[in-house]
Amino acid sequence: MKAEQVEHPQIALRDPATVMRLARMGSFHQSRLSFMRTLLRRLKTENWQFSRPIFDMDVKGVGHAVYTAHGPDATYSLVCFGHDLPPEQRSDRVIAHAWDSTFTLCKGVPSVDDIERLRRNVPKQEAGRVTSSEVSLSRANRSVRLFEHVVSRLAEGMQPDPAQIAAVGYLMRTTAVYGSGKFGAADHDAGALPFQTEMLAVFLIRAYALDLVEHMAKLRSPDTAVAMDPELRRQFGVGNSTGLGMAPFIVNHPVLLNNWITAREVALARVRSIDHANASEKAVFCDVVRRAQYNVKIWQSAHPIQIEKIADLKADLSLLIAHVDACALDDDTPWDHLYRWSEQHLSTEGQELLVSMMLEPYGALVDDLTGTMGADEGAVFAIDGAMSVTRMQEVLRDVFGWAIDTDWQTSDNVARVWYTSEEKLEPRLGERFEEPIEPYEQPLAPGRDAARFYDDLVAWASRDANPSTLAAFLMKYPQHRHVARRAQIVAHHPYAEIRDNTIAAKMLPIDLLRCKLSFFGATHFDPRSDRWVRITMFQNAPFPHELMQAGDDDWSYPSAARANACIH
Repeated sequence: MKAEQVEHPQIALRDPATVMRLARMGSFHQSRLSFMRTLLRRLKTENWQFSRPIFDMDVKGVGHAVYTAHGPDATYSLVCFGHDLPPEQRSDRVIAHAWDSTFTLCKGVPSVDDIERLRRNVPKQEAGRVTSSEVSLSRANRSVRLFEHVVSRLAEGMQPDPAQIAAVGYLMRTTAVYGSGKFGAADHDAGALPFQTEMLAVFLIRAYALDLVEHMAKLRSPDTAVAMDPELRRQFGVGNSTGLGMAPFIVNHPVLLNNWITAREVALARVRSIDHANASEKAVFCDVVRRAQYNVKIWQSAHPIQIEKIADLKADLSLLIAHVDACALDDDTPWDHLYRWSEQHLSTEGQELLVSMMLEPYGALVDDLTGTMGADEGAVFAIDGAMSVTRMQEVLRDVFGWAIDTDWQTSDNVARVWYTSEEKLEPRLGERFEEPIEPYEQPLAPGRDAARFYDDLVAWASRDANPSTLAAFLMKYPQHRHVARRAQIVAHHPYAEIRDNTIAAKMLPIDLLRCKLSFFGATHFDPRSDRWVRITMFQNAPFPHELMQAGDDDWSYPSAARANACIH
């Protein structure tokens, strides 16, 4: 079969029991289906136009600016406020009181009155309020290591140091990008493409950060300042610090998680079902592999877990290149053979990077799947009370068999407690047997809850030869309603449930964060502990003014010229 003939693949999707393990989810990489890339393809295809009608910033970066994106059916504007923040007030924490820059993405073009209203509220972030005319609220701090270096070098007529750019990768780092009705903003439309407005906000924040350093350099030294080289400019992304707040999202949105991962698995199955790879497709893949090799080479982290993963990836990519150079793609069903080879020879991290790279030559075959990645979760909220208790037991054994077989009396299996900090209003993960926090536990351990549910179902059935319906059971045991709903969801959405213990002593929360961030399109994951991670967004992407002339949708990998120059 040719690429255009495999919309319905012959190769089976990977088993959820394999895919939905935390160690594998924590090894996912960005791909063609990631939300950043989806956004830029859409902006380019629909010929969106960008402008900067206001840029009123002083030499310290204090003031306001407006960036506007005009599409065929809608217009959005990013309203930016710059502040003079003392260095000691900069924090990666979600809860803070001041930031270097604050932003809101609003519908249409803001009036003078709108900007004044936003000036009174947006810099306060959580303490302020926006309206349904605004769709996101965000803030960012300058990179302590890089921002001043870039401004001073440009002011002196020199380009910033490429080594320092590679070491940091961003001028500003967001600490939150809120949307979906928070603080008065517009509600997210059920079933819409996920996180597109938030990604648009970050895309425009990147443009603002680069424009700001050039502007500050020009004001600081009008006679000597220069603009940044376009190639260096594109190497800057937007940084982000993400902590435990993102982990509950994955657990609490099972249908959305299913739809994201199903799209990725269907895309993989479509590519694996292709009979032959033509010369062009093989060339695209080989180019991406070598660029990925360079990307891994410049990927920096000080965390032991990530250092080991990067080392594994370096070895994996050397093996992969040698295997492909030995004509591995010349056989029938080459992509299926290549993936099966990876299962035997590459680390989990390497296998999942290969999954992403295999999609690159086949945009025409897989890009349509982005339209399936939204979810109307309200449609599956109702519990089917008519389901028999026997059938519910079967579903639980199929999905939560691992949990039913787990000894939940062992302290290591229930070592952690998810709760919300009253002081910081942030999700926390505490030690059950070391802190008095169990009364505040949040329902974020579906495996343990499913095992308890199953035990009570078995006991119910043993007392009644005709154990009747789930509705009758839940009338007696209403504490199991939430896991009954989850089990019924996963019966129809096979990738909706994590097949691992989220309160185990050895569980790594960063695996949950990595999974979600990979679908955003994040790169250069740099864990700062097992509970929070720094990333880079839109690094190497075209800027708004370059988008219409941009080449292929492969900007997540460094340019071929840079890769070839540095690998050999």
